[in-house]
Amino acid sequence: MKESVMIMFIIAASYLFAFTLSQLYVTQSLAQSMVELSSNKWVVFILINIFLLIAGFFLPPVAVIVMTSAILLPVITTLGFDPYWFAIVFTINMEIGLITPPVGLNLYIIKGITPDVSLSEILKGSIPFMIIMALAILILCIFPEIVTWLPDKIMGKSLGF
Repeated sequence: MKESVMIMFIIAASYLFAFTLSQLYVTQSLAQSMVELSSNKWVVFILINIFLLIAGFFLPPVAVIVMTSAILLPVITTLGFDPYWFAIVFTINMEIGLITPPVGLNLYIIKGITPDVSLSEILKGSIPFMIIMALAILILCIFPEIVTWLPDKIMGKSLGF
């Protein structure tokens, strides 16, 4: 119950933070400056991914999603990336954050299930999964149709690349 209340407070605070940023036009200004940062959309995308990975190291995924989605959606659509595709990449980034220290909530859940296994062993066991998820992001960047094919078929052409 304590965990649930803590997560709900984080969600409430991050919603308030995102609302305040939006009302003060910080999100729009930040989105515009991110788009102007580089003429290459992939450089901006890599910077966004690095930011999401670092944020995922320290914050729960729900907080990162609520705080950053309002800022990142205009950037992604302005750069010409498909929002469905980016949502999948965003989710994979958050999953990497769940299995990396210092917060790594899933590591502590595994530790609670198997108290006889040391946290360092659990961390070593999670490294292949981090590598696989990073490769998944790379594959999705090379072949975005893996994500966009079904939404395109169901709803017609999406924003595309």
